[in-house]
Amino acid sequence: MYRIRFHGRGGQGMKTASRILGTAFFFEGFEVQDAPRYGAERRGAPIFAYVRADRKTIFERGVINNPGLIIVADDSLVGIPAAGVLHGIGTDTVVLIHSREHAEVWQNRLNLKGVLCILPATEEDGSLRTWRTIGAACSAAAAQLTGVVSWDAVVASLTEELSGLGGNWLAENLARAQWAYDQMSPFSGCVELETKETAALSTSVDWIDLPCEEAQWAAPAIHTGKTSEQAETGLWRTLRPVIDSERCKGCWWLCSTFCPDGAIQVDTAGRPQIDYAHCKGCLVCVAQCPAHAIDVHPEHSTE
Repeated sequence: MYRIRFHGRGGQGMKTASRILGTAFFFEGFEVQDAPRYGAERRGAPIFAYVRADRKTIFERGVINNPGLIIVADDSLVGIPAAGVLHGIGTDTVVLIHSREHAEVWQNRLNLKGVLCILPATEEDGSLRTWRTIGAACSAAAAQLTGVVSWDAVVASLTEELSGLGGNWLAENLARAQWAYDQMSPFSGCVELETKETAALSTSVDWIDLPCEEAQWAAPAIHTGKTSEQAETGLWRTLRPVIDSERCKGCWWLCSTFCPDGAIQVDTAGRPQIDYAHCKGCLVCVAQCPAHAIDVHPEHSTE
């Protein structure tokens, strides 16, 4: 069985990437599972999705703990423990990282024993437009690494999954996918088909009784005041909203009201200020600003 895990940030299309790869496997005659795992964090939050593919019926369910292939769309996630990028990695696990760094750099940083591939990133990969093609690139690269998914199957899958977007999006994603597929050609087939089953399949499961507790103990922590201040989400952000003070009209009630996390405060002069410790880069403020006074900058260029 092929066990593949995609890691990225909300908005980079990892859910779509798993669907594209899963559909491509299906077109090649495989039984397939694909599913995402994420909460309600919106753009910028670490998420992952996974794909299982086999020639026979798949009985496994749930998160893949021992992947044969890990694809990382945003290399800043590797150093965040909560993202779980390296969870369950083994000596046979192939790792693909979308990064500006060379493979030797990551090999030394992570001390990996298996194959590590780099999907080269460029300065343009920090823009909103290229975010929307990263998923297609990662799925095509993964298809090439397996060695069993043809380019024709990738094209058919991309067409089925993305044809409803309209405009030139399908053509742009196809072009990016073709580039990524060709980039990984030297490593084609390096992901091995695992023949062993997981131990979980042979372990029986008993029912567990969970008694009801009093509401004051079992109630969600959301009822506790000011818990959001304790969770800084600035590390989630890859695109940073920046207010242009010359264009800002001072209509702070719009951006500050629509900010879902209350990360936009108003100073004594009536001007909005962004709290970057709690801004996770969802860019709702950019869409709501009538004066277009909030620009978007790649996070790495503003550090």
